[in-house]
Amino acid sequence: MSNKKGSEALTFQVLAGPPALSQFALQRMQRRVPSIAYAEFVHILQVRAPLVGDALGRAERLLRYGPQQQMPAPAGMRSHTVLPRRGTISPWSSKATDIFALSGLSEVVRVERGIRWFTRQDSGFAADDTAHLYDRMTEECWREEDFEGIFAQSEPAPVGHVALWSEGVQTLAEANTALGLALSDDEIEYLEAAYKQLERDPTDVELMMFAQANSEHCRHKIFNADWVVDGSPQLKSLFAMIRNTYQQINGQGILSAYSDNAAVIEGHSVARLSVQESKDYVFETAPAHILMKVETHNHPTAIAPFAGAATGSGGEIRDEGAVGRGSKPKAGLSGFTTSHLNIPNASQPWELATGKPEHMASALEIMLEGPIGAASFNNEYGRPAICGYFRSFEMPDPIVQADAREVVRGYHKPVMIAGGVGSVRTEHVHARPFPQGTALVVLGGPAMLIGLGGGAASSMASGASSSELDFASVQRGNPEMERRCQEVIDGCCAMGEANPILLIHDVGAGGLSNALPELIDDAKSGGRIRLRDVLNADLGMSPLEIWCNEAQERYVLGIEQTQLEQFAALCERERCPYAVVGESTDDGQLVVADAWFDNNPVDLPLNVLLGKVPKTQRQFQRHTQNWPPLDLTGVSLAEALPRVLRFPTVASKKFLITIGDRSITGLVACQPMVGPWQEPVADVAVTLSGYQTFAGEAFAMGERSPLALINPAAAARMTVAETLTNLVAADLSALDRVVLSANWMAAAGSDAEDQALFDAVTAVGEEFCPALGIAIPVGKDSLSMQTRWQQAGVDKRVISPLTLIVSGFAPVQDVRKTLTPVLQPHMDTVLVLLQFGQQRLGGSCLAQVYGQLGDTAPDVDDAGAFKALLEWLMDMKRRGLIHALHDRSDGGLITTLLEMAFASRMGLDVDIVATDDLLAALFNEEIGFVAQVDAARLQELQASAPCLCTPIARLREDERVLIKHGDGLVGEFSRQELQQQWAETSYRMQRLRDSEACADEEFADILQGRNDDPGLSSKLTFDPAQRSAPESLYINAGAKPTMAVLREQGVNGHIEMAAAFDAAGFRCVDVHMSDLIRGHRTLSEFDSLVACGGFSYGDVLGGGGGWAKTALFNEQVRQQFADYFRSDALVLGVCNGCQMLAQMAELIPGAEHWPRFVRNRSEQFEGRTVMVNVATNASPWLDGMQGSVIPVAVAHGEGRAEFSDPEDLARLAAQGQIALNYVDGKHQITERYPHNPNGASQGLAGLTGAGGRVLLMMPHPERVFRSCQNVATEPSWGEFGPWMRLFDNARKAL
Repeated sequence: MSNKKGSEALTFQVLAGPPALSQFALQRMQRRVPSIAYAEFVHILQVRAPLVGDALGRAERLLRYGPQQQMPAPAGMRSHTVLPRRGTISPWSSKATDIFALSGLSEVVRVERGIRWFTRQDSGFAADDTAHLYDRMTEECWREEDFEGIFAQSEPAPVGHVALWSEGVQTLAEANTALGLALSDDEIEYLEAAYKQLERDPTDVELMMFAQANSEHCRHKIFNADWVVDGSPQLKSLFAMIRNTYQQINGQGILSAYSDNAAVIEGHSVARLSVQESKDYVFETAPAHILMKVETHNHPTAIAPFAGAATGSGGEIRDEGAVGRGSKPKAGLSGFTTSHLNIPNASQPWELATGKPEHMASALEIMLEGPIGAASFNNEYGRPAICGYFRSFEMPDPIVQADAREVVRGYHKPVMIAGGVGSVRTEHVHARPFPQGTALVVLGGPAMLIGLGGGAASSMASGASSSELDFASVQRGNPEMERRCQEVIDGCCAMGEANPILLIHDVGAGGLSNALPELIDDAKSGGRIRLRDVLNADLGMSPLEIWCNEAQERYVLGIEQTQLEQFAALCERERCPYAVVGESTDDGQLVVADAWFDNNPVDLPLNVLLGKVPKTQRQFQRHTQNWPPLDLTGVSLAEALPRVLRFPTVASKKFLITIGDRSITGLVACQPMVGPWQEPVADVAVTLSGYQTFAGEAFAMGERSPLALINPAAAARMTVAETLTNLVAADLSALDRVVLSANWMAAAGSDAEDQALFDAVTAVGEEFCPALGIAIPVGKDSLSMQTRWQQAGVDKRVISPLTLIVSGFAPVQDVRKTLTPVLQPHMDTVLVLLQFGQQRLGGSCLAQVYGQLGDTAPDVDDAGAFKALLEWLMDMKRRGLIHALHDRSDGGLITTLLEMAFASRMGLDVDIVATDDLLAALFNEEIGFVAQVDAARLQELQASAPCLCTPIARLREDERVLIKHGDGLVGEFSRQELQQQWAETSYRMQRLRDSEACADEEFADILQGRNDDPGLSSKLTFDPAQRSAPESLYINAGAKPTMAVLREQGVNGHIEMAAAFDAAGFRCVDVHMSDLIRGHRTLSEFDSLVACGGFSYGDVLGGGGGWAKTALFNEQVRQQFADYFRSDALVLGVCNGCQMLAQMAELIPGAEHWPRFVRNRSEQFEGRTVMVNVATNASPWLDGMQGSVIPVAVAHGEGRAEFSDPEDLARLAAQGQIALNYVDGKHQITERYPHNPNGASQGLAGLTGAGGRVLLMMPHPERVFRSCQNVATEPSWGEFGPWMRLFDNARKAL
C-alpha cells in the first residue's frame, strides 16, 4: 500500500464523504439508470503516515460539507467507484490539498475525491449504464483495492525518435498517422528537407511541436493561402482582404491589430482603481484602453461539452489577460450553434433523426452541459458573461452529392464561441524587447497528461481521427487557478512602467511547445529550456507529453532577471505556482534540455519551426447551387406563429442566461435581462470604464449562417449588419469608432464550400466594411466544420453552412443612455417600423420550421443607405426622441414586437398595411428596427428618416395582442399564451437540467398580469439622493477609517467592494489570507472588515467552507478573528464572505443560531436581480433603511440557509437578528422561485450577530451602489443607488 515519490515512502487513507446526490438529483439519475440506489463521495488521501487522533478528527471535519438535511439515506450495495483518470489531478484535488496544508495537516500530500455508486441488489446493471455514471474524458472506474494507483508515479518515459535517415520519408508519414499530427504532404516534404540539412533524425517531441505550431488552428493556412478561382490567380489572400478593412481607415483609433492575443482600441481616460505596493486601493486617472478577443472551441465541445466549453471560455479569458505586457479581462460573451435539440417528449416538426457518431455528444447534451461549462468558468473566475446567442439548424441537403453519401446541413460539430472585452494600460499595450538572459517563466498549474494534440485535432473534421485521439485532445478547466494567475498579472501591471513582465503569452493549443517558442520568437530571441523545471503532476510523462500537453490555466512570461524576486513575492502571496524554466538567448535557437535523460528532446532553429513552411494553394471552379423556392401554401398565422416562437433560434434564451453571474465586477450597465420582469431581450451589452464615470464600452453579436446556403455574400453582409443593429442601441460616439471581430467557420475542402468562404470574405473585407468605414482588427477561423461517420452501413455527413459570427465593440459616451426593448407605459406613443421595404423570406425561421430554406435571401442592398440609417438613428437617440428600440432579426417583425411586449407585459394593436403578403410582412428577417416614439413627433421623424418609417403598433393595457391586416382582424392572442410559447423551449431545457419544481414555478409566473406581479420595484424609507451625512457629521471625520478588504484564493469580488467603501470615505486595504497566515498583517490594524464574494478554493468543501476552516484550524489566525469579533469593529460578509463567516459562527458573539448556506433549491447557480426587504433590526449597517424594499443582484450556487435546529430561524427573528428577506412583486416575503433564488426558509437573505455590528448577506450591494449598475434603477435616485446607504452607514458608525 505504498509507492515512492522521490525518496519518500507514502501510503493512502480512505475517508467516506457525504451523499453525492440530492434527492432530486438521485431521482433524475434513477430515470436514466434504474438500478442506482445511492451515491456518496469518497476521499482518498495520500499521506506520509495514516492520520490518527486529532489529525484524523480535523480531516474528517474538513470533509464534512454540503447539505445535511433532506438528503437520501444510504442504500444498496457498492457497485462502482469513479475517480479522476490516471495521470491527472482534478481541480477539486488541487484546491482541497491547499486547504489541508493550510489547516495544519502536513502529513497529507494530496487529497482526491471520487463517487461510490450503490445499486439495488435485485436489479441488473448493464455495461452501457456506466456511461451515465462518469465523464470518460476526465474520470474512470476504479476497484477500491487499486486506489493506491491514483497516486502512483512511474519512471519517466524517454524521448522517441523517427528513423528518417535509415528508413526514409515513409517513417514521417507513419508518425503523422500514429501521433495524429494532421501534416500535409508538403509539410512532410518540408520536414524531410529540414532534417536532412540538420543531419539527424527528428524526435517525436519536435514533430508534435511542429504539428501544433503549424496546424490550421494556429497558422490559419487557408486564410493565408494563394487562391485560384476559375483558373485565375487572385491578387489577395483571405487574410489580406480582412486587413483591407484596417487599411481603409488607416488604423484610426486602433492601437494593436493582428499581432497579439487580442486587438486594442483607444479607450476613455478614467479613474482606475488598483492595489498599490502599499496594498492600499488607489484611484489614478489614466486611459483604460479597450481590448477584445473572440475564440471558438468547437471540436472539444463536440466531444465533452462541459469541459470543452469551460476551457474554451478559460482559454479566451487568458487571451484577454495576456496582451502586450499584461492586461485585464472584463466582460465576456458566449454563443452556441448546434443541430436540432430533439428534446424528449417534445418533438417538433422541423427536427430530423440524423443520428451521430458514438463518441460525440448530441445537440441536446451539448446545450444541457456546454453552457454550464462556459458559465461555470466565467462565474468562478469572476468575469460577467453578458452577451451571446444560440441557433439550432439541421436540414437535408437537396443537392445530390457526387459520392452518394447521405448529407445533412447542420452542426453536429457545434460552434462554441467565447469572447469578451478587457482593458490594458497605455504602457502595456506593446511588449518590450528581451535582453539576453531574460527569465522564461511558466505561471500557473502543473503539466498533466490532458489535452494532447488539441491544435491538430481541432483542424480535422470530426470523425476523421480516432475517438481515442479526440478524447486525448480535450482539456479540463480550473478557473480558480486562472484567477490566481490573473491576480499576479494585475499586481505586476499595477507597477506601471516598472512592470516586471516584458512579454506574456497564454498557454493554449500545443501547450508549452507552442507558447514558449512563440514567446521567444516574438521577442526576436532564442531560448534554452530546462524541461524538468516545468511543474509536473505526473512524473511518468514522456518529454513529448510534458512539452506538448495542454494543461490549462498557464501563461508564459519573459521576466527581467533583476525583478524575479519581486515577481516571486507576488506569486507567493497569491499562492500561484510558477517556475523559471529557462532563459532567452540571442542565437535564434530553441533548445529543450532533459536533465533526467541528459539529452535534448528539442534542438531546432526557430526558423525551421516557425519559418516559411510551404504556402497552401486553394482553387475552385464556380458553380451555382439553387435551393428549391419557398412554398408556404396553406400556412396560416395561427399555425406558423407558435412554431416560430418555439423554434430554439427565436425562443427565450433564459435557460442560458440565469446560470451566469452577470453582475460581478460592478461594472455592468446593460446585460441580456431587462425590464421589471427581467426578460432576456437586450440587443447590446454595456460595461462601465470605471467606478467614477458614466463612460464605457459596448459589444454585440450577429450571425445569420443559414442564409449562406442560399447566398454566402448576403449572409456575410447580413451578419455584419445585425451586429451593428444590435450595437447601435448603446450610446456610441460615432460609427467609425466601431471595430469588429470576425469568426469564420466552414467545411473547407470542396469547391462549393471554398467558393462560399471566398465570396463571403470578399463581400465583407473588400466591399461592405470599407463602405461602412469599419475595421476588423481581430478574428479567428475554424475550417473543418463537418462530421463523418457510418451508421448501419451508410456513410453519413453533417456539413455546416459557411458560418460567420461577428462581434462588434465600441466606446460608449454614457451608459445610462442605452436603449432597450422595454416599452414605456405611455399610451400616447406609437411603435414605428424602420426598414427599406424588401420582404425576402429565404433562410428565415418561418421557412425552417416548415423544413424549407427558400432560394432568395435577405441582403443589405445599399451599404450607404444602411450607414445613413444607423447614423440617423444615433442622432434621434441623442435628441431623446426614442423611448425603446429593438432590431428585427430571427423570427421577423412579429418576434420583435412580441419581445417588446413580453419585456413590458403590455398588449399591442398591430396593423399591417401596404402589403398583400401577411406572412412575409410579419416573418421576413430583413434589416429593420422597431422604435417607440411619441405620436406627436411621428411626422417629424418620418420627414427626416432615410428609410421607410411606418406606424406599426400601439400599446394596449389589457395585455392582448391584436393583429390586423388591411381592414380585417387576422389574429387575437393573450400576451400570456404567446409568451409561454416563446418560453417553452427554455422551460423544457431548464426542467431537464435543474429542479423541475423551480422550472414549473418560473414558467407559471408568465401567466401573471402586470398588476398581479408588478415585477422589480423599490419602496424606500429614505431618499438615496440625499447621502446619509455630510463629511462634517461623520464621527472621527478628520481621518479615513481603514477597511480590510479580505480575500482568499478564488475570491473575485474585492475590487468593486473596495470601490463602494472608497465612495463612502474609507481607506481600503487589500488583505489576503496569506498576509494573516504569514504574519504580514493583523486584523487589529483595521477599523472594519469585509469578507468578499467569489469562489474561495473553488468552494470545493462547500461555499466558504475551505476559507473558514483554514482560519479556524490555524491557531494564530483563529485568535485574531476571535478577538476582532469581540471588539466594536464593523464586519460585513457578502456571498462567499457570508458563507465563510457563517461557518465561523463559533467565534462570533450572538451567532449560535446561525445557519450554514448550502446548495440552492434549483440545484443550479442563480444569477439574477431580486428584491429584498430590510427587516426591523438594530444593525448600524442598515440604519434608516428598515422597511425598505430594494432591488439587488444575487449570484450564487449555495445560498439556501440550512439550520441545525429547525427552531433557530424563529430564535433569530425573536432576537431581531434577521436583516434581509427575499420578497415577491407585491413586496411579500416569499419562498417562491425565482423571487427567492435559493429557496431559503422565510426568504432569509441576511442576518446579524449580537448588536448588529456583524452583518451577513447573500445579495451583492457592492455591485449596485451606483444607480447605473442596477437594472431596476429609478431616475429619482441620483448617481448613487439605495445600497450606497449601507456603506455610508458604516462610515457614519465609525
